Amino acid sequence: IGQARRPGAVFLLIWPGARATALGGAYAATAEDATACYYNQAGLAFVERTMITLQHANWLPGLHPDMYYEYAGVAKPMKIGTLGLNIIYLTTGKTEVRNEAGVYIGEYTTFDIAMGLNYGFRVNERLGLGLGWKFIYSYLVPDWVWKRMPELGIDQGGTGITYGFDTGVLYKPLRLLTLAAALQNIGPNISYTESGSSDPLPYTLRLGVKVEPIASRIVHIGITADITKILVGMFADPEKSFFENLGYEFEEAWKSLGLEINYYDFVRLRIGYFRDTEG
Repeated sequence: IGQARRPGAVFLLIWPGARATALGGAYAATAEDATACYYNQAGLAFVERTMITLQHANWLPGLHPDMYYEYAGVAKPMKIGTLGLNIIYLTTGKTEVRNEAGVYIGEYTTFDIAMGLNYGFRVNERLGLGLGWKFIYSYLVPDWVWKRMPELGIDQGGTGITYGFDTGVLYKPLRLLTLAAALQNIGPNISYTESGSSDPLPYTLRLGVKVEPIASRIVHIGITADITKILVGMFADPEKSFFENLGYEFEEAWKSLGLEINYYDFVRLRIGYFRDTEG
């Protein structure tokens, strides 16, 4: 993420799906299931039957035992194209409220949620395009906190609402080669106006490739690679030249590499590598 500014709604960067996670997040060119609603809507164009994904994951329980992440997605082929719906939910658990004297006055549960409407269609047998729209709601502090703690000098606020758009392309120039690109989370800042906070969404560019050197009836091997770049705050250092900043941005981008071995469409072995230099 660039040096100048950090995005809000970062829960949108958490990978859903066991398969994608096992491949180190290298999934933009592989997403042909219900998680395509997240990774690349163009993958929906190649979904041939109704698919559903449900996920529950305890999220960083070492920080807080009540944190968890949920993903639900469905992909439904239509007469033309495929419709996809998905919901992302993250809660960081319960937060205690204490006044300046340390007296307990209550607790609440923080959460973030995004609900998406997605569509993918085939231009031809090799090329798919996809679009997505999402509603984003962030609940950080309820109104009753400000009412019970007037010493804070805040009357209201603590929740943020915005929306974002995604678009993607998936292209199969050769039988064993797939290329993909997706531009995600493009929309207005998420704003907590009463508290003076306004943060950009995590605008994301995802580039992916998938190579299948072996695709027989018995064994199917896929090698996937992604570069994911958060576009917020790029080229932030004015003392560096364009190419120095470009080199930094490439180094700072996330790199993912995955290998999947499918034996008789029954046993699957997956391994992934992920590199995040700054994080």
